[in-house]
Formats: sequence, structure tokens, C-alpha cells
Amino acid sequence: MNRRDFLKKTCIVGLGLSIPGTVDSLVGSLFASEYADIGVARATIPEETTHAAVTKAAIDAIGGMRRFISKGDIVVVKPNIGWDGTPELASNTNPEVVAGVVNLCFDAGAKKVKIFDNPCVDPRRSYQQSGIADAASAAGAEVSFMDDRKFKDVAIGGRFLKEWPLYTDVLEADKVINIPIAKVHNSAILTLGMKNWMGIMGGWRGRVHQNLDQGIADISEFMKPALIVLDGIRILTAHGPQGGDPQYVKTMNTVIAGTDQVAVDAYGAETLFYIKGSKLRYVRIGHETGLGTMDLSRVVIKKVSV
Repeated sequence: MNRRDFLKKTCIVGLGLSIPGTVDSLVGSLFASEYADIGVARATIPEETTHAAVTKAAIDAIGGMRRFISKGDIVVVKPNIGWDGTPELASNTNPEVVAGVVNLCFDAGAKKVKIFDNPCVDPRRSYQQSGIADAASAAGAEVSFMDDRKFKDVAIGGRFLKEWPLYTDVLEADKVINIPIAKVHNSAILTLGMKNWMGIMGGWRGRVHQNLDQGIADISEFMKPALIVLDGIRILTAHGPQGGDPQYVKTMNTVIAGTDQVAVDAYGAETLFYIKGSKLRYVRIGHETGLGTMDLSRVVIKKVSV
């Protein structure tokens, strides 16, 4: 809301003070957010629509990238680059979605955009095979392999994760954008936005699996992403998180954007996989602890076709 609109609406509320019973309704309607909580974009004619265009439409539906990124920001864009599969196998975030977000960040005035992940395989293979290294670099991002010397112990303060080594570039960034791919996971049922934070963690991540759902909720509560962009262009429906066979991939041509980590994961689970968000324990924990809401009836959702 700009200054003129604020003053205009304040005057309207002032006039309403003399009318009993009107103030609460005036305040609720006039000062409610003008933005949707979740933006959902889908390509109706995929052969004529780029994945970057779908990505932009989803973000525009919740106010556009300038709502989240300011001039001069150093931004970390965190995709899933965990495996050495090609985009057609849906084991990593779609490279066109990543490049689209990078371009939007620069359009909004970002000074620098950094991209990295802590993959489960040789990063030289996953970065190249995923197509993310080439696409993000071409868009102007600084793509790098994670340096073990740049992890530092951080007090997470979670119920399970009390302290953990996290990557300093994430901690020092002005803004962080989480760009996961939507896929099944053999331990977490689904890996969406909240699970994607494991890619900024160092140390022996196997210990997190001793209490995986609580660990996911803990690291998600610690992180404060400016934006979550869930890649549902192609989703992995079986044998996740690695996949490896096109028969396990379903094309949805969808991108989901939002700021509530719990709501985005719940919406992605329900609309892409037809699994209730409450079936994901880490989503349930996030809802119960106030990180976000899995009650989608309380969420304003804007859907657009591209």
C-alpha cells in the first residue's frame, strides 16, 4: 500500500468511528493483504509456453518478484541438485524454472544471485546432468560447488536439531529463495520445500534421518526464505528421491509459489500427488508449532493459466 492509499483508507476508517459496529469490518476489509498467499500457474499449451513463463506467472500471482527482492540484494537461490539425472527424469529442480527465478531476481534489482547444493552424488555430475549449472550461469548466476570450509556450527534451537553446521553463504545472504522439485521420497513420503533445506546442511546428514520429520521441521523453522517456488513441471511419482526411469515421471506443467513453507508443501502434496498435507509428519509438526498452516481453507490461492 502506498502513502496516498494508506491516508485515504485511514480517513475512511476515521469517518466510520461515528457509526457503531463498522470499525472492525472496515479495518478487516481495507487493510487486508492485497496479495494471494499461494500463486499457482499452469501451462495449458505446454509446447507454446516456456517453463520460465509459468514460473513468472506463479510469482506474479502473489505480487511479483519485486515484492520479495530489493535493489542491491545478494540472493541465494536454493534448487535441488541432489542427483545426476537429466531434467526428463525429475530428480532435480527444472533448470528453466531455476533460470527463470534468477532472471526475475536480476530484473528486481538483485546485485548477485548465488546457486549451490550439497548433493548426494558427485556435484560435478549432478550440476552438469541436471542442466542447472549451464542454465543458471547463462542467466548470470554465480554457480559454485559447496566448500567444506564454509560450513559453520549454528544454534538451530530445534526440538531435535539443537546445533548443526550450515553453509555460511546462506546465512549471510540478504534473501534466500527455496526452489525444490516435487517428488516422492522413500523416507519422508514426499520431498517438497521443507525437505529441500537439507541441501544447506553439512556434517553427517544421516543423523537427521534418526528423527527425519522433526529434523525437517527444525531446519525449516530456522530458515526464513523470502519465497518458495515449488517446481511441478515434471514430478517424480515413484522410486524417489533418485528415480532414474521416465516411467516414474508425470508431467504437470505447474509451478506453485508462496511464502508459507507449510502451506506450500501442503498444497503441493494435495494437488500434485493427491496426498493430504497432514499425512506428511513434518508438515503436521510445522502446522502445530505455528511455522505455517496446512489448513488450506485459510489460505488465499490464486490460479492462473499461461
